[in-house]
Amino acid sequence: MSSQRRMALTVIMDSLIVLTAIFASRFLLSATLQIFTFPIVISAITLLLSHHFFSFYYKLYKKAWAYASIGELVIITKAVTFSIVSAAIMQQIVVQDVYFRLLAVTWMLHMMLIGGSRLCWRMLSRGYNKQSSSVKRTLIVGAGSAGTMVARQLLTNQDAELNPIAFIDDDVKKHGLDVMGLPVLGGVSEIAPLAEKLSIDHIVIAIPSLSKQELNTIFQECTKTKAKTQRIPMLEDLATGKVAVSHLRNISADDLLGREPVELDVESISGYVTQKVVLVTGAGGSIGSEVCRQIAKFLPEKLVLLGHGENSIYSIEIELKELYGETNIKFYTEIADLQDEEKIMQVMKFHRPEVVYHAAAHKHVPLMQRNPEEAIKNNIIGTYNAVKAADACGVDTFVMISTDKAVNPTSVMGATKRIAEMIIQHMDRQSQTKFVAVRFGNVLGSRGSVIPLFKKQIEKGGPVTVTHPDMVRYFMTIPEASRLVIQAGALARGGEIFVLDMGDPVNITDLAKNIIRMSGYTVEEIGIQYTGMRPGEKLYEEMLRDAEMSERQVYPKIFIGKSADVRFEEIQWLIDSFKGMDIFEMRTNLLMLANNELELNKTISVTG
Repeated sequence: MSSQRRMALTVIMDSLIVLTAIFASRFLLSATLQIFTFPIVISAITLLLSHHFFSFYYKLYKKAWAYASIGELVIITKAVTFSIVSAAIMQQIVVQDVYFRLLAVTWMLHMMLIGGSRLCWRMLSRGYNKQSSSVKRTLIVGAGSAGTMVARQLLTNQDAELNPIAFIDDDVKKHGLDVMGLPVLGGVSEIAPLAEKLSIDHIVIAIPSLSKQELNTIFQECTKTKAKTQRIPMLEDLATGKVAVSHLRNISADDLLGREPVELDVESISGYVTQKVVLVTGAGGSIGSEVCRQIAKFLPEKLVLLGHGENSIYSIEIELKELYGETNIKFYTEIADLQDEEKIMQVMKFHRPEVVYHAAAHKHVPLMQRNPEEAIKNNIIGTYNAVKAADACGVDTFVMISTDKAVNPTSVMGATKRIAEMIIQHMDRQSQTKFVAVRFGNVLGSRGSVIPLFKKQIEKGGPVTVTHPDMVRYFMTIPEASRLVIQAGALARGGEIFVLDMGDPVNITDLAKNIIRMSGYTVEEIGIQYTGMRPGEKLYEEMLRDAEMSERQVYPKIFIGKSADVRFEEIQWLIDSFKGMDIFEMRTNLLMLANNELELNKTISVTG
């Protein structure tokens, strides 16, 4: 229906309501049948014209009554009252008398009929007749302002797939009350029995200010049901206007870390990045690309994106140019292999970066276990080439990304990253450049992490594969990891290994179960298959070796590991000799060197 036609119908309906109100009032109050007297007709005409005047003045005919609230009721009251006052003035002018009883009853009938017609309109628009089998019975967790807004949006949208049935709220003062016509039935602990009793298909968590731990607690209760669980956007996104309350999103893995993300003081690092030349190796990877996004916010003079894969480098270049094309940042791309010492030196000499973030590495544990020579070439020799070039070209700060697998390593990948840390610490003692490393746990959503693998397995119908039921890992988000890298550069004095306090480790089996439930399935439907630990894997990871332990925090939630003795001649020997070793010797020497057990005069013999 067009807006003009709807307005015309509303005007006609209101005209009938106004006339009905005054003549019905006359009939109710009069003992005679003299209803259509001259004073009453004049009053009716005045009331009718006044009603339409004030309705247009207050834009009553332009209101979307499906979304009506107290504000619309106040406007109706004003329009009706002023119309009655106008009729009273006309009565005083024409007949020198005011029919107070008549006008009082007319006001009540007028309010009841006008307000009632709008209420009926709203009830129809709210879709109380939602009976389609495709409409999902929905339980809203949180009967506060956000929950009320979600309920209003769902009730007034006839096309909404969700039909709210009731609220859940831990505030006992709200229990037994109706909010938006929906009952508040109990607290979070009662979600499972109520969901079964009410045949709930969908649960919406409508508390934007929830902490990670509180959200995790609610989600675990929701997983006891068969309903799909979603939540409203985060508070900061609502506050900045990025999204509306009605924009529901699925629970993500990083929502369930069980701890608050460590918010680093990114503003404090602008002094060493703004208007500087910054180079990022591995700029097309998960961490490297996010470091580029974070750095670009501080408007460096030049941002050099270095990587081996042309497609990923092209993608991040296009993205950054779209986001920051109107700034003065100069973006340069360099396709280069870190193993190419000459090319890396040329790149450093040409761009003369003041800050380097070294994110390039081979990180897949099973693959590197089978291909140790590639891990050595990329993670050790590639890092050595990068730090030598940084030293020769006078880089001010060099930040390398490491891993918790470098602590007491049992895998080739972990051993090569530990040796890369040793190279960083050795070079820091020889150079004016500040060389530091940052250790991460597993990064949620990064390439090669378990989350994308689990999601793919779920899409295929399962089962989800987990190596061991007791395996645990530390987790953090990609933005959090990237901010830690940048913060480390601001804190760098040279030679440090920065470690984030990552809270408690997460059981991988529990994580798999949560991902299954977040995808709308039960664990029984998808299944979990234990495949056994792969070569090089550990049941748990550590963030610091015993010899590196330090109680001192240099920044909230950030620790520095104590520097360990580095026998660089053994690293140099490994770099010079690894091509003559077989795979077994390579693995053995890597692990012995990374764990400070390798001595040159006692090494396993090298073939060739």
